[in-house]
Amino acid sequence: MVVQVGDSIPDLTLKILGENGPEDITTVDIFSGKKVVMFGVPGAFTPPCSRSHLPGFVVNADKIKGQGVDTIVCTAVNDAFVMDAWSKAGNAEEILMLSDGNCELANALGVTMDGSGIGLGTRSRRYSLVAEDGKITVLNLEQGGAFEVSSAEAILEVL
Repeated sequence: MVVQVGDSIPDLTLKILGENGPEDITTVDIFSGKKVVMFGVPGAFTPPCSRSHLPGFVVNADKIKGQGVDTIVCTAVNDAFVMDAWSKAGNAEEILMLSDGNCELANALGVTMDGSGIGLGTRSRRYSLVAEDGKITVLNLEQGGAFEVSSAEAILEVL
């Protein structure tokens, strides 16, 4: 079942790339007591994600944070090494690149898609959300392969 506005972000341990390799980070660490914008993409380095989705959040990071947002998170069903490389390639230093390598977060949020037809396996659907102290206050979930409601510009309209 897909999460809804008012639901809590699930308590999970995921990965980020630290100085010595992949490190654990919990959703509690990320969301507790903070206003967070998170966007999910089907995959790092995939065309719409790299051409539009991530760049929109990079360009608008200061505007988003200027609206009282503590952290901007990007998540994909990729490992921490890939997320770090994508961050560097996309100049996304202002964004926490969260690895959902085992698809745990996407599964817990109910936002998975079957990309096996194009060799991707189970991935995250494209979405963006706002959470305050771990509770979802805004959810923009794309339908199919669309990129219409989950952009940085759409988030700025609701902040």
